[in-house]
Amino acid sequence: MMTWENAFDICPLVAILRGLPPDHAVATGKALTGAGFTLIEVPLNSPDPLDSIARLAAELPEAVVGAGTVLDPDAVRAVSDAGGRLIVAPNFDPAVAAEATRLDLTYLPGIGTLSEAFAALAAGASALKLFPAEMIPPAALRAMRSVLPAQVKLLPVGGISTTSMQAYSQAGASGFGLGQSLYRPGQDAGDTARNAGAFIAALRGI
Repeated sequence: MMTWENAFDICPLVAILRGLPPDHAVATGKALTGAGFTLIEVPLNSPDPLDSIARLAAELPEAVVGAGTVLDPDAVRAVSDAGGRLIVAPNFDPAVAAEATRLDLTYLPGIGTLSEAFAALAAGASALKLFPAEMIPPAALRAMRSVLPAQVKLLPVGGISTTSMQAYSQAGASGFGLGQSLYRPGQDAGDTARNAGAFIAALRGI
């Protein structure tokens, strides 16, 4: 089984599939893994997200699959029961952190300040989601990086495109979460594969 650490080392890009319908889940997931993605997130405000997570987890052993927009401990348990191993949130919540740790799940909370960052790390966060990235430009990320432990993974999320990745990477980003620039609801799997390939190429060019 692919671990979070191995998956991140292979490809530090998290595919955020907001609005994904379960019937499109496997085709979309295979388009992503075929391009080289190993981290897949289905936000819980998508249609029947636990169904999609279960299908992806069952069909894609080469990826770490989980949920986004996880806001409470009950949701953490539901994601785990569906086979998800990645817990992503727009915020840091100690109760969510504790439940993810109890279930041995990877926790990526959203943070916007250094106080939130250090609190999340102390609670066991595996990496930090800088969200929304539109409010955290590369200069702010560089300032955060100067005081955070060097090994901490920082992933800007929100409005990331193939052209904005380089500036964030040069400022110290470890990876990225990719939303609408990668996937939109109803998108054909072929389009998803093409978008994914463009992001992989941009990553390699950094």
